[in-house]
Amino acid sequence: MTIKVFGHKSPDTDSTGSPLIWAWYLTEVRGTPAEACLLGEPNTEAAFMLQRWGLDKPGIIEDVSEDDSVVIVDTNNPAELPDGINSADIIEIIDHHMLAGGIKTRKPITITVRPVACTATIMHDLMGEDAGRMPENIKGAMLSCILSDTLEFRSPTTTDRDREVAEKIAGELAISIPDYASEMFAAKSDVSTFSDAQLLRMDSKQYDIAGKSFRISVLETTSAGTVLARKESLMQAMPGVASEDGADQVLLFVIDILAEEATLLVPNELVKQVAEKSFGATVNGDTVTLPGVVSRKKQIIPSLKV
Repeated sequence: MTIKVFGHKSPDTDSTGSPLIWAWYLTEVRGTPAEACLLGEPNTEAAFMLQRWGLDKPGIIEDVSEDDSVVIVDTNNPAELPDGINSADIIEIIDHHMLAGGIKTRKPITITVRPVACTATIMHDLMGEDAGRMPENIKGAMLSCILSDTLEFRSPTTTDRDREVAEKIAGELAISIPDYASEMFAAKSDVSTFSDAQLLRMDSKQYDIAGKSFRISVLETTSAGTVLARKESLMQAMPGVASEDGADQVLLFVIDILAEEATLLVPNELVKQVAEKSFGATVNGDTVTLPGVVSRKKQIIPSLKV
């Protein structure tokens, strides 16, 4: 049976690239047939990565069943996984997020969760010497994942190990990290073809905080003004997206990669309260700027209060 390898819903670069990396490793090194899958359309940066390195876009799946053997990467949160995840035969989890709880397995499995910025960094180290066998396109995917999740080492989640692995692979590929990261971020910043609802779900995760359910969305861009020009229509779309997704509220943080700050859209009193209690901000309009805030995992989620 072919193992399905996938990350979270609303796949970003890491949840698109890491399934490809690990499916290659399982198939070519361990001799266990595996295929990468996606739980939705990849974002623009992930799509750029696929095109740049000549990688086929993994198939999109809606659910899994008891007949499926799966490896979960870049998440351990059931809310970000198919509804049938606990009926599938989960054989491995590789992740870099806090434990969410709620996943059940049929038997003891290998779980690797490490405090680094990127799942691909963990995979590199799990491969050991076999990492040297990666073909160029898989190395390109690994480099892309790390640069994306670290925001080219700007994110506070970045560790020395993320940087070491990225620089090693960039050297092997004869790639300039600043030049390549600029190409990636330019691709991520092109959101012109996406509807407001698509933007709100593009890089989005759902969390329960103090009895409220929030869809917490981030848009990382080098052109924050382009996104903020759509703030009125984005805020108008929030109630519909929240209702459809079973959330109380959408929180949208527009991350300016170059300025290293976030702008939170403030459509109502609930979000104003969240901004003031969580970040000590003073809100005087429908947006608030949060200097130095660029990481959902390390700076946004742990700070949220209602």
